[in-house]
Formats: sequence, structure tokens, C-alpha cells
Amino acid sequence: MSGRIPREFIDDLLVRVDIVDLIDSYVPLKKTGSSYTARCPFHSEKSPSFSVNRNKQFYHCFGCGAGGNAISFLMQFSHLDFVEAIEDLAGFVGVDVPREALAYQEKKQDYSALYSILERVAVFYVEQLRGSSRGKGAIDYLKQRGLSGSVAKDFSLGYAPDEWNALASKFDNKLLLDAGMLVSKENGRLYDRFRGRLMFPIKDKRKRIIGFGGRVLDDSLPKYLNSPETAVFSKGKELYGLSELLEKNSKPKRILIVEGYMDVLALAQFGINYSVAALGTATSKIHLDLLFRFTSELVFCFDGDSAGQKAAWRAVQEAFPCLKDGRQVKVMLLPQGQDPDSLIREEGLDGFETRVQNSQTLSDYFYSYITNGVDLATVEGKAQLMAESKPHVEKIPAGFFREMMFSRLQELCGNSSLDVLKNPAMLGLSERQKTVAKKGIQGRVKLSPVRIVVALLLQNPQLIEIIELRELSWQNLEFAGLNVLEEVCQAIIEIKPETPAILVEYFRGKASEKVVNTLMNWDFFILDNGVEAEFSGALDRMLEQLDESALNQLLKKEKKEGLSQAEKEQLILLLEKKV
Repeated sequence: MSGRIPREFIDDLLVRVDIVDLIDSYVPLKKTGSSYTARCPFHSEKSPSFSVNRNKQFYHCFGCGAGGNAISFLMQFSHLDFVEAIEDLAGFVGVDVPREALAYQEKKQDYSALYSILERVAVFYVEQLRGSSRGKGAIDYLKQRGLSGSVAKDFSLGYAPDEWNALASKFDNKLLLDAGMLVSKENGRLYDRFRGRLMFPIKDKRKRIIGFGGRVLDDSLPKYLNSPETAVFSKGKELYGLSELLEKNSKPKRILIVEGYMDVLALAQFGINYSVAALGTATSKIHLDLLFRFTSELVFCFDGDSAGQKAAWRAVQEAFPCLKDGRQVKVMLLPQGQDPDSLIREEGLDGFETRVQNSQTLSDYFYSYITNGVDLATVEGKAQLMAESKPHVEKIPAGFFREMMFSRLQELCGNSSLDVLKNPAMLGLSERQKTVAKKGIQGRVKLSPVRIVVALLLQNPQLIEIIELRELSWQNLEFAGLNVLEEVCQAIIEIKPETPAILVEYFRGKASEKVVNTLMNWDFFILDNGVEAEFSGALDRMLEQLDESALNQLLKKEKKEGLSQAEKEQLILLLEKKV
């Protein structure tokens, strides 16, 4: 979708916006030297490590590593996707977002029509629940479950009349069909998908209704029914209650993942406004990645029966690839025969929250689950544990948590001689990454000349003039990092960025985005009048290393198989440079 917004408009938008003014409207900034600082809005800290640079039009946190331009800030702070951030940024400066293709505009209008019809249907269902005699059975059911009118109002609960065409006779059938609210039979007859059910509107994080869940009021099957997949609804990517949760608290300390709609409502009734539920699907990595955008702690809260235990184990397996340092997952299995509704009524809010806070950590749950029935006193048992545990733990991103999980596995196996566990933090890293990791953090790693060149060029695009004067021929250069330098040079020549923020935006979604963002954040503490000299010096050192590399390659080839006439001439030139 982002490609439909003209690149020229995005660049112009980044020129119009002063990132200091933008961020200051969300997080109060204090001028410190040439930059502006604040406590980072993306992690907890006591002293400010969040810096905003007006010249670069870039922000960076030296504590958690967050950084980017104005678009990146809105995406991260307000939990928006790229297009949503562009729209909000355009609103900040008071301009409209243009669209390149009419077909795309029509598609957006169709989506708007779908959102509109779903909103109108939700209003209709609410009216049927509260203002119609047909909704009395649903109200009685809610009262029986101990749910108040305020909870029903907060979650916009409604009732679908037990009729075949309550919607079909009232709204545009084509829109209803596209929104998944009607079912089409083979003979072309249309009828309402939801009939005689308590209705739960499902909202996205922008509070738009995208679908519905419906529950019967008796014992008929299916007990729950969800909207089908539509242009605006994909149940495998959405979570019930997330919109309402974020409306109460945009940055919750933790989020509780429960099994169903009624669990979310029951907990909300008692003041626990931080629970969500998957929509009839297993908790997935997509769900967890979404939730980790809003909090650093997730708690799986499942029934203690066999089905709940299986659901918890599946969720834990999905969690491993999401567990970057700073994130935490806990598991809260309820007592046999209890669900969140019954337990919170029995133990009260304080008792339930104490259970949440004392939930089992993922590491304890995982090793308790996987060692159950395994005889660790035998070699066979230890081998079984290793075979079953290692594939899961290897999915954890490199970091301290991964290292500690492997250390725990090593303790359980009682064998420190296995190479696979000697340095678990290094598992999955390339040889180059291992070298950097052994040297230490960024501040202790010496940057190569090519990286200094790229970093200074990103921060000062006008330095491209110096490279152009050198008339470098990329085809004849082979050196680590040169592919990124070539990309950056070509980007500057192509888009002629007015600010570094525009240049970095060019790399969003590209393979080199991560390294570009990293180098953009390097601070060389160089005075403005010394940048050009530092850049020229680094460029000279880079070219010297290139010459040295080329010379060594030619000498090896001459010794092994001989050189062509062109290669001999190149060798002579390189040798003359060294004299």
C-alpha cells in the first residue's frame, strides 16, 4: 500500500516536518548542546538517553537502540503501519495525502464503505439488544453471566435477531456480502450469517469495526461463530479486546492472553482491562509480535484442563522467536475446572492479580514441561532432553536470554564439554558477527574506513561531491561494505535528498535498511567544519585498503596462473602507488 503514495510527496513531507517539533508534541524535549533530549518513550529509564537531532532530522536512543526519522517515530510511538504514519504526519502539517493510481483510490473507497457498513450493523445490533424486545434473552444471558451494562457498552455488545433477513432487508446487500455479513446460497438467495446470537464487534487498533463474533444463547452448535475472511478482516492477525485495551492504556505494563470473548469481558467486569483473546485460532507469532509492540510482558492465561495445557504449550513454542532481550513471557495455568470468569469471582481482583504477577516464567514452564517423564539420571534421558530442547531454544534471537536458556539446558544435561553449548550466545551468528561480539559493544568496536565513509555520507549527503570528484568505478572495486556504499551513493544521486531523513527513508524495506539505520546513528563528535576533512581522510584510507587488496590478489594470481596484459598494467600502477 505504501508504494501507492508518491515518493516525491513522502520526501516533501519529511522536509516540511521538523522532527523536534513533532516529537516534542508527544514527548517534552530539553535542549542539550546541539541536540534535544528526553527520557526514552520506548523503554523505562531514570536518566535521559533519547536524543533528537534537528540537523539530521533523526532520533536515537542510546539505551534501547530505537531510532529513525519522523515516520519511524510515529510508527513506533503510536503503533501505526507505514501508511497510517504518513497520514498522521500529513495531518500534523495540514496537507492531504495524494494517491498515484485511481484504482487504488477506488479500492480505498471500497474499504471505507466496508468499515461504514460494519459500523452501521454494529449500531443496529446494539439497538436490538437494548431497545428491542427481541434482545431480552441476550440481556438475561449477560445478567446470568454477571456482566454489567457498562461492560456491554464499553465493548459495544449487541444482538443479532433470530431472523433470516434482519440485515438483508435493511442494508445494501452487496456491501453486506463483501463484509461477510451475508451468506449466498447456490440458488442466489442471501440470508444473514448471524442469527439469534449475542454479538461481539471486533475492532482493529484504529478502533474500526472489521468483523464480528457471535455466541448462541443456548446449547446449540456451533457455540461461537466468527466473520469469514474479508478485505478488512483476517482472524489470524487480529485479537479481540486489543482496541478497547489500548483505549484504556496505550502502554500497558503487561497483556494477558485468554481463550475467549467472555473471558475478556469477565475480567473487564472486575477491572482487569489488559486482556485479549485470539479469534478462534491458536495464539500465533503474528499475535505475539503485534502485542509486543505495546508491552514488554505477555502472560498466557489458559484453563488447566488438557485442552488448556495443549494451548499453552503451543503458544510457548510460538513465543520463542519473539523473545528479544527485554521481553518476557509468563504462563498462568488455572486450577482444574476453573476459567478466568469463575476464578476471579472466587478469589477477587487482588487474588487474581497476585496469580498473574506470580505466573510461571517461560523458562521454568518450558524446562518443567519438557523434562516431565524424562530420566535425567541416564545418558539416554539427557540426549532426549537435548534433542527436544535445542531446536526450540535455537529460535530465540541472539542475546542474554538465549544464553541463559542454553546455560540452563547445560546444567540439566550436566555436560559442559559439548561444543554446541560452549558459547550459546554465539549460536546462529556469522563469523563476522562472532568477531564483533567478542570485541564488545559498539563503542569498543573500531569502525572500518568504508563504514566511516558510509556513515558520514548518510549524515551529510552533500559529501557525494567528493566521491564524484574521485570518479570511482564500482565495477573494479571488491571490498566488504562497498555494496552499501554504492547503494547510498546511487540513492543520493537519484533522489538528491534535502535532509538525511529523506535519504534513510529511501532504504525502508530494503535489505540494507538495518545497517543504514545503524550507521546513521553513529556520532563521531566532529565539529561541522571538520566533517569534510574527516570524510576525505576515511575515503583515502578506504581506497588504500582497496589498492592493497587488489595488489595482493594480482600477486597471488601472477604466481599461480599468470596475468593478462590489462592485469599486468594494473599491477604496475598499483606498485607505482606504493613507491
